[in-house]
Amino acid sequence: MRLRAVLSAALLTLGAALATAVPALAVANGADVPQGKFEFAAKLTMTNIPRPDGTHYDSGCSGALIAPQWILTAGHCFHDVDRNPISGPVPYPTSVLLGTTVQKDDRGVMRRVTDVVQAGTNDIALAKLDKPVRGITPLKVSHTTPVIGQPLTLAGWGSLSAVDPAPSTKLQQGTVAVGEVAATTLGVHGVAPAADTSACLYDSGAPYFVASGRGGRIVAVESEGPDCPHADAETTSRVDVVADWITDTIH
Repeated sequence: MRLRAVLSAALLTLGAALATAVPALAVANGADVPQGKFEFAAKLTMTNIPRPDGTHYDSGCSGALIAPQWILTAGHCFHDVDRNPISGPVPYPTSVLLGTTVQKDDRGVMRRVTDVVQAGTNDIALAKLDKPVRGITPLKVSHTTPVIGQPLTLAGWGSLSAVDPAPSTKLQQGTVAVGEVAATTLGVHGVAPAADTSACLYDSGAPYFVASGRGGRIVAVESEGPDCPHADAETTSRVDVVADWITDTIH
């Protein structure tokens, strides 16, 4: 199983991620998200992440706006040099793109992460932004236990495949179904556009949600799974089990 963020061996540069000429898709075997839809879907870009040997690298995660100044994402996206999840001031420069499905200079809203709070219960963290985001409807936080067979939408900025992975410049979506409900996690599997529609590297923290109008209700966030694309179970972190903690933290 692979965590969907910085555990890839691929080395990236921010400039390359921003200047890629060939469209880079996200959510393996997913579908394009039309402009103006899922504006709450966040692309997180991390730079200058330290390694134990003193070198540094860049990476990325996905996430969702759940309050004007807060992003919900995967806990493992923020860690120390030994990859232990940490809370407090953001450990490396992290920018957030919202409000667009295509990464271009004239599109969307940019913010910086200032602080991180780990849930601890599961692989979930809250990232605080340097200033509130206006004009984008945040996802509501689910307080309801998911059920087997429940359909969910996944929207993420991850790679198309595990071969030469890189964060995308285009938001993608897919439909999954809940196949297993554990104490703090969900097992989900692809439904549409294909049975092997699945999260990929750099989709860590991507929201699994029930869409409603311009917003919706977030049920889980991406954590880990097999190399993509795949038709096996993907492990996600349940939001309902930390819903009260989220409310207490962001208010």
